[in-house]
Amino acid sequence: MAVTVADPEPGVPHEAETPRAKRAWRAWLIRLVAVAAAGVLYYLSFAPRPLWWLAPIAFAAFALVLRGRKFRGAFGYGFVFGLAFFLTQLLWIQDFLGREFGPWPWLGLSFALALYFGLGGFLITVVSRLPPAPLWGALVFVALETPRTWFPLGGFPWGRVAFSQPEGAFLSLASVGGAPLVGFAVVLTGFGLAALLARLYTTRRVRDRALAWPVAFTLVPAIAGLAVWPTIGTAAQDGSLTVATVQGNAPDIGIALQGQRDVLRNSHLAESARLLQQVRSGAVARPDLLVWPETATAIYDDDPGLDRMVSAFGVPAIIGALVRLPDGQDENDALAWDPRTGPGARYTKQELVPFGEYVPARALARLVTPFVDNTPEIRAGDGTNAALSVAGTKVGVFICYETAFDGPARDAVDQGGELLVVPTNNAWYGPGEMSYQQLAMSRLRAVEHGRAVVVSATTGVSALVAPDGTITSSTGLFTADALVGRVPLRTQTTLSDRLGAWTEYGLLALAIAGVAGGAVLRFRTRRASAGTTAGEPAG
Repeated sequence: MAVTVADPEPGVPHEAETPRAKRAWRAWLIRLVAVAAAGVLYYLSFAPRPLWWLAPIAFAAFALVLRGRKFRGAFGYGFVFGLAFFLTQLLWIQDFLGREFGPWPWLGLSFALALYFGLGGFLITVVSRLPPAPLWGALVFVALETPRTWFPLGGFPWGRVAFSQPEGAFLSLASVGGAPLVGFAVVLTGFGLAALLARLYTTRRVRDRALAWPVAFTLVPAIAGLAVWPTIGTAAQDGSLTVATVQGNAPDIGIALQGQRDVLRNSHLAESARLLQQVRSGAVARPDLLVWPETATAIYDDDPGLDRMVSAFGVPAIIGALVRLPDGQDENDALAWDPRTGPGARYTKQELVPFGEYVPARALARLVTPFVDNTPEIRAGDGTNAALSVAGTKVGVFICYETAFDGPARDAVDQGGELLVVPTNNAWYGPGEMSYQQLAMSRLRAVEHGRAVVVSATTGVSALVAPDGTITSSTGLFTADALVGRVPLRTQTTLSDRLGAWTEYGLLALAIAGVAGGAVLRFRTRRASAGTTAGEPAG
């Protein structure tokens, strides 16, 4: 008697020794390996590799694995896809935490984020019967990036699809709909390619009318991106500015650098002195604006040392500093510093790093790590002064981790920023890929808002980025260096600026409508099938 295998997913009975059952297990294993490989392929599309085109291929492989799967299997394959991606993409967390913490924070965060991909696989199966399925699947996957900016730990949007595209065909779409539209275009291309390959395999006819939608989904997003590129403006609209950013450097010792703020301060003072000597000798141009990275110094009271340094340059500065206020509360600030009058307006970081700048559920966290009590509670800002009046213009500021969130850069431009400055402190994160991944986000923000971007890092990578995302100059990792360059000031707002968060909310609303429609269709189909079966005559 032959054994019937109802579900080719894990969990088949012991009788699965039959050839059919063995084939089912083999197919399951092949799919599992394929979807894990797709996750690694997706990771390889991110900086520092210029392999942006791998991302749609990875999503095509993911979609092919999901074809015909049931809900449980789709969730599992989505989870494996996400786990393979995040374990590789977030490996730099180990450089930060080191042996003291072990692998558990890295593994735990990767596991939590992979659940979103699992949910994505589940919901893509829900909408798979809606025509045209690739469109709804792409909407669902990108929509799940929205709640990822809220949870876990106050949101962790690292690894969003758009951040794999700091160059290439899709990047220009950031000027139209920001990161959400870029991500949607990439996933739609991949899902369209999967549908096209599946249709070609089934029909074997190139001129089949059913190929129209898959071909359109595969080609139109990239064609649209290429068509938008000529609209990306890079010319100065309100003059230009010579900007100098100082990278003082620090030893590569990870979290052990915590509590050694004098190391950062002294190295940045020393590199500033070297830069000033070059300026006075004529080796480099005199800057109009000096920039120090995030928390390059701590300011607990008046700071004559910084006053002397800025006064020696004779130009205004933006100083990244940990500032202690009179009430004893600390803030992560970027201060406008005048060479004559000293510190003035400041921007306070809104999106704080969990366990780095504050501790969520501190009492619970204390049970699993002894380092909690050494982590201060820094007060978050409210978005005011996101554009500082300095050097005769408005300079928009967002700090480090905020690059991954859409709001802070949008605030900076909405408040009149003609140039964007991103102070960042990457001294803790070792020689891994974190700094390059963050720089890729800043390149996308440049195109999204049509602004030049100055990335000012403590240990690298510092860079000057043109409004089209091109890196005009950059430093290496863990080197003391300074960049001096002329950047355009721009006033024109992009369509993405004018639409704001509505692009994201619109895609989210469409995804919710698609899931609701898919659920209703499945319910009606099942009900009709049950009714037909019940109405059949017996025997």
